[in-house]
Amino acid sequence: MTMPCRFTPFKLSLLALAVASVGAKAQTINTPQFTLTFSDDAQTLLAMKPKDAGGFDFLPSAHSDRKGPGYYQLGDIDIRLRFVGEGGWQDFSSALATTKVKPLKAGGELLASSDISADLAGIPLEVRRDWLQQDGQLVLRFTLINHSGRDIELGGLGIPMVFDNIITGRTLDEAHEQASYAEPYMGRDGGYVQVARLNGKGPALLVLPKQNAGLENWRPLLDAKNADGSPKIYNDPTHRTHTFEGFYDWQVLSKGFSDTDWQGAKQWNDPTSRVLKAGETLQTALRFALSPSIRGIESTLQANQRPVAVGIPGYVVPTDMPAELFLNSPSPIAAITVSPQGALAITPAPAKGDWQHFKVAGKAWGRARLDIRYKDGSEQSIHYFVTDPMAKAVAKMGQFLYHQQWYEGKDDPFGRGPAVLGFDNEAGHLVLQEPRVWIAGLSDEGGAGPWLAAIMKELGQPDASEVAKFERFYTQVLDGRLQVKSGPEQYGVKKSLFYYDPKALPAFAYDKNVDWSTWASWNKKDAADVGRSYNYPHVAAAQWVLYRLARFHQGLVKAHDWHWYLEQAYHTSMAMTELAPHYAQFGQMEGSVFVAILADLRSEGLNTEADRLEAAMKKRAEHWASLKYPFGSEMPWDSTGQEEVYAWMRHFGKTQQANETREVILGYDFTQPHWGYNGSARRFWDFLYAGKYSRIERQLHHYGSTINALPLLDSYRQNPGDLYLLRVAYGGMMGGLTNIDQHGFASAAFHSFPDMLRFDPYSGDYGTSFFGHAFGIGSYLVKDPRFGWLGFGGSVSEQGKAVTLTPKDAFQNRAYLAPQKLYLTLDAGRFRQLTLGQDGTVRLTLAPKDAHTANAMLSIEALGGAYRPKASLQKAEGRYVIPLGDGPTTVELVKD
Repeated sequence: MTMPCRFTPFKLSLLALAVASVGAKAQTINTPQFTLTFSDDAQTLLAMKPKDAGGFDFLPSAHSDRKGPGYYQLGDIDIRLRFVGEGGWQDFSSALATTKVKPLKAGGELLASSDISADLAGIPLEVRRDWLQQDGQLVLRFTLINHSGRDIELGGLGIPMVFDNIITGRTLDEAHEQASYAEPYMGRDGGYVQVARLNGKGPALLVLPKQNAGLENWRPLLDAKNADGSPKIYNDPTHRTHTFEGFYDWQVLSKGFSDTDWQGAKQWNDPTSRVLKAGETLQTALRFALSPSIRGIESTLQANQRPVAVGIPGYVVPTDMPAELFLNSPSPIAAITVSPQGALAITPAPAKGDWQHFKVAGKAWGRARLDIRYKDGSEQSIHYFVTDPMAKAVAKMGQFLYHQQWYEGKDDPFGRGPAVLGFDNEAGHLVLQEPRVWIAGLSDEGGAGPWLAAIMKELGQPDASEVAKFERFYTQVLDGRLQVKSGPEQYGVKKSLFYYDPKALPAFAYDKNVDWSTWASWNKKDAADVGRSYNYPHVAAAQWVLYRLARFHQGLVKAHDWHWYLEQAYHTSMAMTELAPHYAQFGQMEGSVFVAILADLRSEGLNTEADRLEAAMKKRAEHWASLKYPFGSEMPWDSTGQEEVYAWMRHFGKTQQANETREVILGYDFTQPHWGYNGSARRFWDFLYAGKYSRIERQLHHYGSTINALPLLDSYRQNPGDLYLLRVAYGGMMGGLTNIDQHGFASAAFHSFPDMLRFDPYSGDYGTSFFGHAFGIGSYLVKDPRFGWLGFGGSVSEQGKAVTLTPKDAFQNRAYLAPQKLYLTLDAGRFRQLTLGQDGTVRLTLAPKDAHTANAMLSIEALGGAYRPKASLQKAEGRYVIPLGDGPTTVELVKD
């Protein structure tokens, strides 16, 4: 299909704007913020280069193959409408245009103007598009005029957001230098889209409502085609894959989709439509603002007179721990309503300067929304999720894993029982057969996830009956079946125990309704391969937790002693580098556990093993340190490897590389007033490998949320003045708990596309997510210059000049007191309270002993000055031993 020429002369303002022709089809305009390149024929924007950014472009101008019908550009529009009183919706998109646009007169602040009605063939409206410069900012405005003589209902009004998130064909370095990542805050009039560079550097772009353009929904533009291969409406031919997840429509109106395509899915905001009466005109406009940095986005919003919400610790609210909400808005609040009614309780609290302050208490489990109406008529929505108390949610998860997901498998020909297997929460049964064989095969993230979550739960909430079950799985299945000895001190991890091989198992009844013909249905030989490095951290993590349970508790672990499990963790760590060297060159998810294993080898005096492990890991770290962007995994670009890369950079004193890794994380992991996106690291492809509904889709609170939080938490503890780090990290930490439903089932991730908007029914790779949560969760006491005393993971109370933190996180065994830069961890025992006195002393109140924990084991990491217990306490393996009694135990820490 050939696209006719649409050359149209560009009529531009005579303002002090430099205009330069760049060929027959494009012209360039310099504004105070951008160098802009427009298509002459369509008057769409092809390039948006911020000044002084080294030629970086927010738009995909580098992809010259994106030409012709169906390819969206910034400046296109999508419309769904019907005549009032008639049933069927009609769809129109300017991206399908093959006709000329009609230029209109420009001048003054109007840079370019055109009648694009012909681009929307057959539309019963006149549609104009204007590009303006107002107050130094670029503005995109559409004018819709109803000349039809009949009333028209607009059920879909979308402005495509076409930013360069295309990584296809780019190296890792090129992607980080040239590409960006766009994320929506669906806050209606208070909403925006933020576009960050992949390297985490500034400037960041903000797309803001200007006029009648509240961000109601975020509709994906997929890549489907018509049967004849021609472009399909609302789809972009740019191939969606691991390296390009697609563009999206900023939807001002969406009821025409929610009533049809998305029927049955509960949308983030109430879908709306707009009746355009005969002769009536509607204008909708967006503006583009630059923030000097990602951390500066909220300040930029304030400077642009936008409402700003700051939720502490975020927008996930356990029922036992009210959150705090601070609002800064140019217009006073007229009313606040809650949807569903009664899901949240909102209580005004004393203002903090020009920030209004509210307490937000969770009342009903699940999604909830605050709708704020301002006196200027604008509306903002803030999206919350109410959970069980964190400790209760995790306990429920443990019960579900060790009961509903427990599989005895006495006659299983694959040797999978006894084990914790994957679960289909929609069908209500274990996943025993899957064409992606690893999901049913106890390995890879999708198959190891259930048993990994099960053992990580024991790290902070040990239960004797659950540990006993896990040891049965370990001794009968993991040790010798899933993990096999491949040589002297080499313990390989298989890719899957389940496989598709009718020749090897002719008597087994493989499901005939399943397609077993794809690459994912490994045969027996392929399933037994030990060359995938990503399988090793799961096993090492299980061995490390069993070591810790045996070392610091009494009578929980019985199959082997602590020394044996630590030795096994060491062998697994070494085997990864020796048996799976190809992928081991990349950072591993859960790779932080290798640093912990090394530390414990040193602590236990196993220096020969520690030296070998450290040398092997240093080779990997030196390789990463030699690269500009060493953060990929087996994908061309990923959000998996950064966690381990950061951990080893810190361990080996490579501060610059650690900081660079952290900033890259901030390029795809944001904070915003929406539980699903707050601290939710970029992830698009793992539904293909671990979800029931297999598609490329933005995954909300996939395991990237928690594992990417680990470097941010560590960075915050080094620099507690950077509250942004803690806000993003804690959003990920608490977001990972929303996956656990009221019965304890834990889902792989949440489907963000508007046709679903629910958690995937497969447990899948949630175990890696819970690893991140278990490895890093703690309670944080912060004194912020704007908002005063704040608690993350715990409640805060003041008595005179003393401040008390009451931990309410899932494990209650880690606490950080930011004013003192004091990090306290318990390898056994739990904190009840931590009180910071005016003189800097810290009083710890510990929970009573239990049947398996006679002593608390306290580690002190003090970056703001050394601390020690006031009373004389014994030390073992570098930890203070605190005898516990039948009631609470109190320990006072003083500055040394």
